[in-house]
Amino acid sequence: MRHVVSALVQNVPGVLAHVSGMLASRGYNIVSLAVGETENPNLSRMTFVIVGDDSVLEQVRKQLEKIVTIVEVNDISTQDYVERDLMLIKVHAPTGVARSEIRELTEVFRGKIVDVAPTELMIEISGQESKIEAFIDLMRPFGITELVRTGRIAMVRSVNRTNAVESSITKYTAAE
Repeated sequence: MRHVVSALVQNVPGVLAHVSGMLASRGYNIVSLAVGETENPNLSRMTFVIVGDDSVLEQVRKQLEKIVTIVEVNDISTQDYVERDLMLIKVHAPTGVARSEIRELTEVFRGKIVDVAPTELMIEISGQESKIEAFIDLMRPFGITELVRTGRIAMVRSVNRTNAVESSITKYTAAE
């Protein structure tokens, strides 16, 4: 089973090394890892994807909570959440039909061409892992010259979204 874990950590040197070292020393494999500042510059959010059953997740959670620099740990995969990956990919794209085809596919996947060279295009794609994988598969026949991906980032959806939307519609309708 795949678990998406979010850890709010103090933004101090060595936290990433401490957390990844602790997980590795206990034999837990991190499939994906992303770290970045939050709205509070003193805190960072670590989002990792770990594969294992519920007992593995519980052990990971317990071990993380023992680390002094960790403020909070959540298994967000048990909640309604949004997740995204980001990828930059360089594709062999000589002028002509191939280049046009790559541009069309990029548009279909709502990507952006971020760099153009005489024989290559660099494309930025973001979305769910399945979208990224599908785009990679479509680019393979053209020749992928380089590829880089971020770790997964994820955020739990807001509670009572439906009520908030209904409230906004009611206020808008009442104002007319």
